[in-house]
Amino acid sequence: MIAMTAAQVAAATGGRLRPADLDPSTVVTGPVVVDSRLAGPGALFVALPGEHVDGHDYAAAAVRAGATLVLATRELTDDGSGDGAPVPLPVVVVDDVERALGELARVVLEQLREAAVEPGGSGLRVIGVTGSVGKTTTKDLLAQLCTVAGPTVAPEKSFNNEIGLPLTVLRADEQTRFLVLEMGASGIGHLDYLTDIAPPDVAVVLVVGHAHLEGFGGIEAVARAKSELVTGLAPGGVAVLNADDHRVLAMAELAPGPVATFGTTTGADVRAVDLRVDRAGRAAFTLDAGRVPPVEGETSRERADVTLRLVGEHHVHNALAAAAAGLVVGLSLADVAAGLSAADAISPHRMHVVERPDGVTVVDDSYNANPDSMRAALRALAVLAGRERRSVAVLGEMMELGPDARAQHEAIGLQVVRLNVGLTVVVGEGARGIAAGAVREGSWGDEVVVVDDVDAAAELLGSELRPGDVVLLKASNGAGLWRLGDLLTGVPAEVQP
Repeated sequence: MIAMTAAQVAAATGGRLRPADLDPSTVVTGPVVVDSRLAGPGALFVALPGEHVDGHDYAAAAVRAGATLVLATRELTDDGSGDGAPVPLPVVVVDDVERALGELARVVLEQLREAAVEPGGSGLRVIGVTGSVGKTTTKDLLAQLCTVAGPTVAPEKSFNNEIGLPLTVLRADEQTRFLVLEMGASGIGHLDYLTDIAPPDVAVVLVVGHAHLEGFGGIEAVARAKSELVTGLAPGGVAVLNADDHRVLAMAELAPGPVATFGTTTGADVRAVDLRVDRAGRAAFTLDAGRVPPVEGETSRERADVTLRLVGEHHVHNALAAAAAGLVVGLSLADVAAGLSAADAISPHRMHVVERPDGVTVVDDSYNANPDSMRAALRALAVLAGRERRSVAVLGEMMELGPDARAQHEAIGLQVVRLNVGLTVVVGEGARGIAAGAVREGSWGDEVVVVDDVDAAAELLGSELRPGDVVLLKASNGAGLWRLGDLLTGVPAEVQP
């Protein structure tokens, strides 16, 4: 975070300095953290309440580790200081810590934007990415493209909510040229809140799909919620929309400024042509682009070849979205194509492919799942396995689907059979509909196995897998299948998404 005094933090958050004799000129020079284990010299520790732990209980540890200031809802003391006498901690007391964190990020970003337009400023551009699927991958691709062109800040893992987004914003400083933000929503108004903190200069909308339907209540509500990123654009901002999704393309009518489109359709401003997928499941295509945002009367287009290192044809749209956003912020087509071809999957448990020494290929896509991403992952599994290798799908529950959950899981079971998956392991009670759908489609015998939990799945696979198998792991994060992913790929057990 940019250096701020205690008085400035209090002003930004509407808080009060405590104790009363706390020096208001005390300067926060380090990062903003919500985990006391990450606190260091000059840090600001944000004492968030949680379901299982309360950050207020760890404030003293954060200060002992070097934190300069604590954001909290009450005055705090260190009762374990050594001599038995409680020592007041340096605190900015606020009514709501989470809201205060968002306000701090909003104020800091405003200051950075003001500095960015001054002579010698960074020219900061804020890029927001949303969609039912593909947000994290697109964010990762964009971050890798932008990093080549200038100092870039992007979320760690999937920091895309009311806590993760402000923390990402607060990592930016006066040198930051690109701030790439992933923006998630599980209900109406969520993106309004995030764009109030960080109005994007470029708003990328990927797909309106069947994620979090329980919170939204229907697909049209999902579209309405995703459109909040477009209506939340900063003045002069550009909407980057998926021309292949009619609900996304319709958001052009809501855009307050220019619109650029991407997709495989002929009319897209940035599109993929001559698309092909190799036996390793990696897509290659020709990137064909006109000027973005488009200018009336401009007809010239450029082309460059792209070969993705990511597994799965569905990543083509993620790459096109990143390309369009990169072009909008001034990257050349040649640099975008080269960057996409060099980009890796950098967030864990997202189509992470590991070739094990025993000849088993593991495709760990266990971080999250909804019907759209589940189908895409299964198609990628079928391509990877081909006709020579056995495909094994280890599938857990797709959560937050509401009353259609059973039918959505059964539909995945139908696809498993139609793709001729050799072995399907259904993990957990919430995913049993997958097995029912597979049986209804004609799967018999031992092609589909239902197990109670992740431990049972691990035991089964330990005896069942053989050289040449291609194994896909896919479920919502809450199903815990990522633990099996770590086990099968050799990631230390303490590493979590």
